[in-house]
Amino acid sequence: MNDVENDPENGPADASPRLILASGSPRRRELLAGLGLKPQIRPMDIDETPLPEEKAERYVMRLAESKARAQYEPGELVLAADTVVAVDGDLLGKPTDAEDAGRMLRRLSGRAHQVLTGVSLLKADSDPSRAPTVTTLVVTTEVIFHSLSDREIDWYVASGEPMDKAGAYAIQGLAAIFVDRLEGNYSNVVGLPLPAVYRLLIDADYPVLS
Repeated sequence: MNDVENDPENGPADASPRLILASGSPRRRELLAGLGLKPQIRPMDIDETPLPEEKAERYVMRLAESKARAQYEPGELVLAADTVVAVDGDLLGKPTDAEDAGRMLRRLSGRAHQVLTGVSLLKADSDPSRAPTVTTLVVTTEVIFHSLSDREIDWYVASGEPMDKAGAYAIQGLAAIFVDRLEGNYSNVVGLPLPAVYRLLIDADYPVLS
């Protein structure tokens, strides 16, 4: 466990930089906790409007990097992520209301879609006079839903679960019953691809395995 004596939110009790999670998502925090990590939580709200003709991969990369850069302070290691659902080249973010959630779920019904997460890690350069460096990875998972009936969609929307989720569903929640299969990393669909995060932290010499 990467706990600090008397201050568990500040990262390892050695010379390692303080780990910051630039997200208020409880799902991302829980996934990191599963690795024994207890980053300091520092949510970052930015304009998430896609740029004209912006592709899904570029979109999540841009937002993840923007969140990481906005939260960086000297001596810190900042982890940021952004997740989007893509179908037919269209980006499905968080629904604006129940009607929008139902519309999204009808588009996903009975077919495959892609979940993309951009993950950025910002760290200080070895030369203190230089700007910090950022490394960004994009992970894609394909998810296949069974055909959803109107009753299923109405029931799920009424549960309230879709309202703060990209693509209007949570695979770790009630929507698990809609998924026929997936190809790729499961934690990516939850909101944070743990294998990619692990590689970024290891490459940054952060003591994940301490």
